[in-house]
Amino acid sequence: MPAWIAWAIASVALAVGEILTPGLFFLGPVAVAALAAGVIAATGLGLAFQLLAFASGSIAALAVLRPIARRHIRMPPPVRTGAAALPGAQAVVLERVDANSGRVKLAGEVWSARTFFDDQVIEPGTRVQVVKIDGATALVEE
Repeated sequence: MPAWIAWAIASVALAVGEILTPGLFFLGPVAVAALAAGVIAATGLGLAFQLLAFASGSIAALAVLRPIARRHIRMPPPVRTGAAALPGAQAVVLERVDANSGRVKLAGEVWSARTFFDDQVIEPGTRVQVVKIDGATALVEE
């Protein structure tokens, strides 16, 4: 069997191993190095050059690609936008807020509001915290 076929088989086996072991990102760069060694073998260079290409390719690929992959794994959660970003925000009561109705100024806009707890009544001018957004209504508490 020609050496380039052996390197190609090794490269495919390592790539499959990478796919089956999520999160490590170790076998993928080594598979790329095996592919490079296969290319060297296909050009007719000897075993020493193939092993040199495999070793240097493995080290280089791991040194370059693994830190990039680790950064992407540790990315912060996506930034919340729109209505999903409003819970926890501060608002000011414009019209009396109770369990049925009310108005607050939230993020520069006037929102309909209800109290989060049914027995609570909040008077105008009071600063409140948004607990939840229910449709187009802010559920708030003092």
